[in-house]
Amino acid sequence: MRAGLEPCLARLWRYALVLSRANDAADDLVQATCVRAIERADQFVPGTRLDRWLFAILRSIWLNEIRARKIREGGGFVDADDALSIDGARDIEMNILAGQVLKEIGQLPEAQRETVLLVYAEGYSYAEAAAALSIPIGTVMSRLATARAALTKLK
Repeated sequence: MRAGLEPCLARLWRYALVLSRANDAADDLVQATCVRAIERADQFVPGTRLDRWLFAILRSIWLNEIRARKIREGGGFVDADDALSIDGARDIEMNILAGQVLKEIGQLPEAQRETVLLVYAEGYSYAEAAAALSIPIGTVMSRLATARAALTKLK
């Protein structure tokens, strides 16, 4: 399990950054994901894709964190956009163009951000993204169409 984690770290970090929109929070999410994966290695089904399993773990940790924050703050919906702010001062270990693309994607609502990342950056099929996000495939297509329109307006 530990040997399989290392090749996935950069991709996990990108996904965590898209969700959290902060470098330190992304670091924490990836660390928590790795710990949970090692602790629950017996739950991994051999022959399936480790990266898909890790992405599901990371997303679950993120959603639990948002729910916990909501409870600690006394209720009400906590939008991920309001939960953390972007640390736009540093590039994210990519070339300048990739940093600009991620910055533009970061302006999208959370649902669109994570859908765009899974389909376009991670290569999930629409069906795989729908399963990972627990939404209908039509919702994935709708989110992507809306995101593409929003990104076109940013140019």
